[in-house]
Amino acid sequence: MLIVVGLGNPGTKYTASRHNVGFRFIDLLSKKSEIKMNDRRAKAVIGQGRIAGHDVVLAKPRTFMNNSGEGVEYLLARFGGRPTELLIVYDEMALPAGRIRLRATGSHAGHNGIRSIISSVQSEQFPRLRIGVGQPPQNGDSIPHVLGRFTKEEEPLIAQAVHDSVAAVECILKENIDIAMNRFNVIGS
Repeated sequence: MLIVVGLGNPGTKYTASRHNVGFRFIDLLSKKSEIKMNDRRAKAVIGQGRIAGHDVVLAKPRTFMNNSGEGVEYLLARFGGRPTELLIVYDEMALPAGRIRLRATGSHAGHNGIRSIISSVQSEQFPRLRIGVGQPPQNGDSIPHVLGRFTKEEEPLIAQAVHDSVAAVECILKENIDIAMNRFNVIGS
């Protein structure tokens, strides 16, 4: 079973923010896969179903980004999974808006949501898909940037990146993560 977790912040205040691109991804994947996100637990909103013949759990933590590890730890305990059976999807300022990067493992690279997950599951050994949201303007603060909305110029790039990310997950399930990395890490380069 693959547990696909999109990171973001709960609440309507953050719905369209850069930080919530992981939630946006889960919304599109659940819609395309016809998996209802209707199981509301204290730590996560969950949907279960099948994609490409594989059992999957889709989840959006109900904790704030910096505490994402609590939701992921809950999901692993509930479904009896290991960190290697996760796929974490989240925003990445180090990538230009609209680029995606899939990795089998890695450090937190300064992302507090990933830092929280690594701390909670005691491992860096989990796949992750980063969706580029770009850097703040020169000398700009990162917090208002990630909590801000996409510009009208960025919006079509992000929509395509989210679409490509859904296709990458389907590729992981149909083929494997190495093929998906080879295919999707070059998009937008």
